[in-house]
Amino acid sequence: MPESDDIPEDVQQEAERLTRLARDAVDPDERATYQSARDELVEPHGFTARVREEDDVLVLHPESWIDEDGLVHPDQIDNVDRGIERPLRGTGEDHEWSAVESHNAELVESVAEEHGPIHAANARAFADFLGNHYVRRIETAGAPEVREFVEEYYPRNAWPTDEQRSLLPESLQLLFDAAGAEVPEYN
Repeated sequence: MPESDDIPEDVQQEAERLTRLARDAVDPDERATYQSARDELVEPHGFTARVREEDDVLVLHPESWIDEDGLVHPDQIDNVDRGIERPLRGTGEDHEWSAVESHNAELVESVAEEHGPIHAANARAFADFLGNHYVRRIETAGAPEVREFVEEYYPRNAWPTDEQRSLLPESLQLLFDAAGAEVPEYN
């Protein structure tokens, strides 16, 4: 479905991020907190959010689409283009590699400028992994992606020095800080 003017892009992105965090949360209370924050974020725009599990897609749609039984009947909706679908895995139409790479590269550069080359090398390795394997922005990474990076990709593909390896958790924290997001709990 095309992007909607009814809900700003930054709200859509944050709703997607909160949905990923909720999905990756181990603690049910933490999951509920993220879902509640997402719902509170989209509610002022008259929208509601749900995850379509069969294809792992966040669906944002006007609350007015829900009938008294809590169901949505697409065949009874005049303008289904107001609905928004945001894939939670892999790529989507608005997540082209070059845009993701440019965004992630800015974050890596910020880490380099503020924290030096060792943290920058670790940040670059994570940005390469996330961009090349998932075409995803740093702040949208969930625990499964971070875990895969730390346990599989990094030791095999980044060729880290002992110092880089010892600083990896801090480097990831700095990178997520630069993105204005929290590092997902991946241990």
